[in-house]
This record gives sequence, structure tokens and C-alpha cells, in this order.
Amino acid sequence: MAPPPSEPAGAVPEGAAAEPFVPVEVAAVEVELPDPYAVVVLAESGEGARTLAIPMALPDASALAHAWRRVPTARPLTHALFAEVLVRLGASVEVVRLLGRRDGVVLAELELCSPRGRERVPCRPSDGLALALRQLVQAPIVANPALFEPEVDVAPPDDPLSRPG
Repeated sequence: MAPPPSEPAGAVPEGAAAEPFVPVEVAAVEVELPDPYAVVVLAESGEGARTLAIPMALPDASALAHAWRRVPTARPLTHALFAEVLVRLGASVEVVRLLGRRDGVVLAELELCSPRGRERVPCRPSDGLALALRQLVQAPIVANPALFEPEVDVAPPDDPLSRPG
């Protein structure tokens, strides 16, 4: 169903239901040569914490590692620039959600807060994680608990394709 005309596409309804997500944090960015990709490892907090490994392209992993370690660069990287643009427009990343997995690809979204209200925007996990880490106060990162099951497709909540019928 389309949002009412007064709400932009992707707007978050007031009083949205509590989420079945668990908080995670970046635990490592790893490169195992000669693999052509890197892996970001996210971990739950606490004892017996589960981990979630997400493969990504080397340039994306490098940008994520720069944000995670707060490595200064001579000129702003793309995510640093985008984070600065958000600040200047009065917007912030409120949360990054890792929603599900389809055909081995993790699906994610940003929840933004701006003078226009709250909006959800689909994104690649690498972009969402880098932007969360680039906020003045790091935005929370949450994951669908079913993603901790290795290599199983996980339908995102509210995915019309996952509903019976």
C-alpha cells in the first residue's frame, strides 16, 4: 500500500511496531589472500555472542575499515562526504538494519531522520555500515536474528514475497 500523499515514499509510520532485531557491532574487517573479496564480521554483544560474516568488495571493505578505525584521509572518502552532507541538511542516520538474505546477498536499509520526518532507504550493507560508523555518535546497527544461520535465505520482515498466500 502506498503512503498517503503527505508522507514521502519510505516514510516510517508513527508508532511503528517494535523490531525483532538484535544489536550488533563491527568486530573485524578481514582479507584472506588470495580471495578477491573481504569479509566484515559483525558480533552480538555479551557472552556467547554470535557472529555474522558479510562478504564485500575490497574497496568497500577498505572504506568501512577507514570509518571503523577512524583513519584520517587527506580528502574525504565517499561515505565521509555523504555523512557531512547529511549533517548539513539536518539529517542523521538513526539505525542501520540488516533485514534478510536473498540468494546469498544481505539486504539492508537505513532509517534517516530529517526535518521531513523519518524515512527508510534501502542500501547495501557496506554503505549502511560505513555511514553508521561515520555519524558523530555512531548509529545503532541491528540484524535480523535469522541472519546468524549460515547461508540460509532470510525473508526481510514486511517483505510481500515472504507472506503466504
